[in-house]
Amino acid sequence: MRHTVYISNDQNNGEVTRALRGLVRRTVNATLRYEDFRRPCEVSVTFTDDEKIRELNRTYRNIDRPTDVLSFPLFDEEFDCQDSLVLGDIVLNLERAVSQSKEYGHSFERECAFLVAHSMLHLLGYDHERGKEEEKDMFFRQEQIMTLMELQREDPHTGDKNQE
Repeated sequence: MRHTVYISNDQNNGEVTRALRGLVRRTVNATLRYEDFRRPCEVSVTFTDDEKIRELNRTYRNIDRPTDVLSFPLFDEEFDCQDSLVLGDIVLNLERAVSQSKEYGHSFERECAFLVAHSMLHLLGYDHERGKEEEKDMFFRQEQIMTLMELQREDPHTGDKNQE
């Protein structure tokens, strides 16, 4: 199945490595595989920073603070381009990914993949803000995707991989 991931960098200061771009593509594909999404699709991922994501959060959600990731799903069939469905846009705050990876005690790569999987699930129609059951389901799916990608959290005492 052909899925296209467009990646852009909109940070004020910061590079995006080839490895990070590859990780994002792998995460998009792992999420679509996990969800058994069998249609070619397109997703746009923009890397940004606290300043720019705060502006987006204020404009589109009326929340005046930075966040880690924003999702802009497009469910309307008018975005059906030729044989590929445009799922939407992901805006990933790399500054927040760095700080959260340290806060949660795991790698920057795991944090970025987790946030992209989270955002992909939003693009596919999941929303943890609709209630506790949906939140539980969505976070379970995210952890399953991390397991598929071999990016589970490690127990800080034993080094064993585990799920929450």
